[in-house]
Amino acid sequence: MKKIILFFKESYAELKKVTWPSREEVASSTKVVLVSITLIAAALGIVDFLLFKGIDLIF
Repeated sequence: MKKIILFFKESYAELKKVTWPSREEVASSTKVVLVSITLIAAALGIVDFLLFKGIDLIF
């Protein structure tokens, strides 16, 4: 039981050492991720569409 209590005490101490990002940093990173996902999805959609049309022309 002592090991479990020690584990949680040490975990809490480590969490106090963490430098957490600010709200602005999180918002900025989230925007970058959402824009990147949108661009990649659009690019893959266009490639998929072109491949589908190309295969349609062949067959």
